[in-house]
Amino acid sequence: AVDELRAIPYLQGYRPARQETSVTVWQRGKASEGLNLYVSGHDSEAVLMDMEGKTLHRWRYPLERVWRDLEPSADLDKLHYWRRAHLYPDGGLLAIFETLGLVRLDRESRLLWAYRSDAHHDLFVDPEQRIWLLDRRGRLIPRMNKEKGVLEDLVTVLDPEGRVERQISVLEAFERSPYRALVLDRPVRFGDIFHTNTLDRLDGSLAHLHPAFKEGNLLISVLQLNTVAVLDPESERVVWALTGLWRKQHQPVLLPSGKLLVFDNLGAGGERSRALEVDPFTQEVSWSYGTRKGQALYSRTLGSVQRLANGNTLITESENGRALEVTAAGEIVWKFVNPHRSGEAEELVATLFELVRLPPDFPFRGEGS
Repeated sequence: AVDELRAIPYLQGYRPARQETSVTVWQRGKASEGLNLYVSGHDSEAVLMDMEGKTLHRWRYPLERVWRDLEPSADLDKLHYWRRAHLYPDGGLLAIFETLGLVRLDRESRLLWAYRSDAHHDLFVDPEQRIWLLDRRGRLIPRMNKEKGVLEDLVTVLDPEGRVERQISVLEAFERSPYRALVLDRPVRFGDIFHTNTLDRLDGSLAHLHPAFKEGNLLISVLQLNTVAVLDPESERVVWALTGLWRKQHQPVLLPSGKLLVFDNLGAGGERSRALEVDPFTQEVSWSYGTRKGQALYSRTLGSVQRLANGNTLITESENGRALEVTAAGEIVWKFVNPHRSGEAEELVATLFELVRLPPDFPFRGEGS
């Protein structure tokens, strides 16, 4: 039935656990200073820690206390984690229960509100404190498939109290655009036809390079189309798109230089992933990690990248439960291995969905902030 359409849930763990845990490499002076926030497959929990791996604060709220009417199922048992979290300067937190909804907690993990939907993957908070969230709905769309339902990805805008202000269909944004052929030629014909996995707001600093990069436009990544695109929320149209340089990618970031930083899961071939820095106009690759000998990197799904203040790159290798900070030369100057476990006998390292570096002067620093 269409109302039972669901994407395949991520696993709470994929790979055998290693002996090493927590921060195993930290080269002071070479690593970019700051705080680290991560979410993991072990629980509905976010952890704030320092560069040494010391826990400064935890937020936790169990799924069964948020929505008490959820029907028990095998899939539901696999969704007791947060896919992504956003930390407010006052210590409040937004967290996505993948395909179940969004919660807002205060610094003491008290539930302020919950938004029940098929929320997934990513979100951001705009300067007016509205929350922009990847969402979806399952329905029959005959022009897509006459017999089988599809999961239609949406961008949902919530006010600060979690009330829906508007929704934008990513499918219709492509259909209204010059890039409509990407949808017509899509490899997945029903079900999870797009699997949009990134949502970011452009700040307008690169609008001189291309009108698509104006302030307020949305940078998205559509995994099933192997495409990174820009969506204009005013016209509800895709105004720029690029494909062919990566496969099943995650977390594109438009850098101040005008380059695009992407976690390319499968574009290198074989069991290899890579972080790519690409000129979005010439398509020239100016930097990569994971392509040379000794640069072991592989996450078939998930993964993220972040360019840090000192020019280093923070890479989350999700399935392996690792985060690496690497220099431009490819030297690992900080490494974190998820200490949490998953699996029936806790034999797996818990999936590290994302680890982000916050600036050293971030206002909330844990207890006593």
